[in-house]
Amino acid sequence: MKQLLIRVYIWKKHIQRLLLSIVMVLLASLSFATSASATGVYEIPTITSGDRTWVVDQAEVISRINEGKISNALENLANQTGNEVRIVTVRRLDYGETPESFTKALFEKWFPTKEAQANQTILMIDTVTNGTAIITGDKIKSLMPDETASSVANETVMAPLRDGNKYNQAFLDASDRLFAVLSGEPDPGPPQIVDKVQVEGTFTKAKDTDKGNATAWVVGLLIAATIIPMATYYIYQVFQPSSNG
Repeated sequence: MKQLLIRVYIWKKHIQRLLLSIVMVLLASLSFATSASATGVYEIPTITSGDRTWVVDQAEVISRINEGKISNALENLANQTGNEVRIVTVRRLDYGETPESFTKALFEKWFPTKEAQANQTILMIDTVTNGTAIITGDKIKSLMPDETASSVANETVMAPLRDGNKYNQAFLDASDRLFAVLSGEPDPGPPQIVDKVQVEGTFTKAKDTDKGNATAWVVGLLIAATIIPMATYYIYQVFQPSSNG
């Protein structure tokens, strides 16, 4: 019986060490996944004046159908007026970064000279905080003063987001308003919220599912690390009288 108890004790120690090792690995993986989801300017693909990429949806919040509509509108705007608008979404910003600092750095990365910047606009959102920013070139300011640009970012975009994070509608409305203003038409102002969005689906993204599964594993292993030693101690107590006898 003494040999059995020694084996049980050794087995308990091995299980505890194994479980704690697995928990540490999973916690490290979760920490890495969180930091890896942050986006820096250096991770955004390079765009230059004349590039036909109008939407950079790294946060994956715009459906393909609506991304196509927005891209077509901004393509037509560029063809008709020479004014170019890019919409950028990111899931999370690097530590210490703000939407304003990120967008300014991206503007200077894509368009490094005053001449290249003159007819450019970047509208950006960080979907973790729903922080927005907009940067415009000098020629754009004559058509869209900073007050109007700020209204596009903080009112046109934000109104649908306050009504249930309707990102598709937010950027459809923003592209419609930017098209009007930068075409020299009267500013329609912040929109009424109208349900005109075609959404392809609301399936859970794989990265979100993986993160949830990892969290469940951590919780389960922590519970196991508590229960197994208790069960081992119970077995020890059950067999203890026999060994004394």
